Amino acid sequence: MDFAALMSKELSKTKKPSDTSTESDAAIKYKKRADIEAERRAAYLAEQKAIEEERQARAAAKRKREEEAAAEKDAREEKRRRLAEESRKRREEEEWEAEQARRRRLGLPEKVRKTSQGADGDGVPEGGEDVPEEELVAKLRELGHPAVLFGEGHVARLRRYRKLTTVVTDGPIPTTLQPVKEEDMKVEGTMPKDKEGRKWLYRQLASYFTMVLIEYEKAMEAEKRDTAASRNAYNAMVQTRENLRPLYRKFERDDIANDLLSPITEIMLESLEAQNRP
Repeated sequence: MDFAALMSKELSKTKKPSDTSTESDAAIKYKKRADIEAERRAAYLAEQKAIEEERQARAAAKRKREEEAAAEKDAREEKRRRLAEESRKRREEEEWEAEQARRRRLGLPEKVRKTSQGADGDGVPEGGEDVPEEELVAKLRELGHPAVLFGEGHVARLRRYRKLTTVVTDGPIPTTLQPVKEEDMKVEGTMPKDKEGRKWLYRQLASYFTMVLIEYEKAMEAEKRDTAASRNAYNAMVQTRENLRPLYRKFERDDIANDLLSPITEIMLESLEAQNRP
């Protein structure tokens, strides 16, 4: 073998690795655009999925904290109401005992404790006057309901009759307060002191809020679109309606203080006057 053949053999040995590396470099250099785009998209989707999972985890943790806080608040409110009720009963009992002792000391007959709501036959349900038994039976029959139910006493029967005759308005917020006409909604500047005056004021307020809610709901239904802004506006209307429900219940029970009732009345009065301005 001559020198030229040996050199050729050695050169061929050194060329093989470089050829292999060149081919691999070419494969990397000339990678398909579709493959690159697919890898980029997969990485993007994985990143977005991780971000969404983290956001949902934070939202779930926030909801849990809010629910726990709401539960704690409800528990505190329930405890406060229970303590207030116990304190009221204890105070009434002490006043009753003091009055009985005073009457005994003066030689007066002892008072008979009145029951506003008790067992059947032991009193009259709170919220109205008694109805004679015969008249009550006749009224129940006129309504097409059984006059007497098994095990039912006079008080339970009277309570059932009142429940049947309680009219609930058909509006955004059902209520037992009878609506008034729009021309009768204008309230006075002073707070009524008698029970009938307050009841009339509650009817005025409930009628006004019902009228506003009806118009609000009509406007939202007319402007309802499949957009985020429209959905947010509609949800705001629904939330407003739900927020007013407790106020209606307070109107029905006459369970609202004057320092809260007065600004509500002023707001309504200003709104009505603004509507009537030219």
